[in-house]
Amino acid sequence: MVDVDAILAATNTKTKLVFIANPANPTGTFLGNKDIARLAQGLPKQCILVLDGAYAEYVEGYDAGLMLIEGRDNVVMTRTFSKIYGLGGMRVGWGYGPKNIIDVLNRIRGPFNMSSPALAAAEAAVRDTVYFEKCRSENARWRDWLSTALAELGVPSDTTTANFILARFGSEDEAVACNEQLKSAGIIVRHPKNYGFPHCLRITVGDESACRRIVHSIGQFKGLRE
Repeated sequence: MVDVDAILAATNTKTKLVFIANPANPTGTFLGNKDIARLAQGLPKQCILVLDGAYAEYVEGYDAGLMLIEGRDNVVMTRTFSKIYGLGGMRVGWGYGPKNIIDVLNRIRGPFNMSSPALAAAEAAVRDTVYFEKCRSENARWRDWLSTALAELGVPSDTTTANFILARFGSEDEAVACNEQLKSAGIIVRHPKNYGFPHCLRITVGDESACRRIVHSIGQFKGLRE
């Protein structure tokens, strides 16, 4: 979980920017609007708060900081079509913030930094609200199932609001060994050692068959499944 008090305590007159992902990656944990507002309010005068909302669409009722930006001049939101919309290969995203900050970004960004096919795909994706809602509801359904099923195998995880879970093993060696067995079965997850979680595996939520397959494989690793 992002610690608002720790961030505020670490900032000073030299701090120019605070960047947080909400929901966070790789934990999937989430800061509510009150905590985000408290963070924005408590930052030094010259500091900009950037809210990375790559996974914001998975949180029902979360505006990714939109209302906060409307009333402040030190908050910027960044978003992407790479997650719930499935357009990672298009490299298309967007940002929203105070006019003076967006003006600077427009002046330093590369010319023609987005292609016409990417823009067309993004427009089509955002208009398909039925598919969007299906993706969000199915993700929530199988995310809950996956975390519960793994917990029953002795692999707990953080409460997550994104499209992945952070499965916690007893040690780094156990996480590494499980990762190797999953790879041998053709299942690719992420070992977030460089993020400070050497004893964890970050597992993306898939469809029913994918979720059942990974639970079965981890069960085999734990010696609880044939």
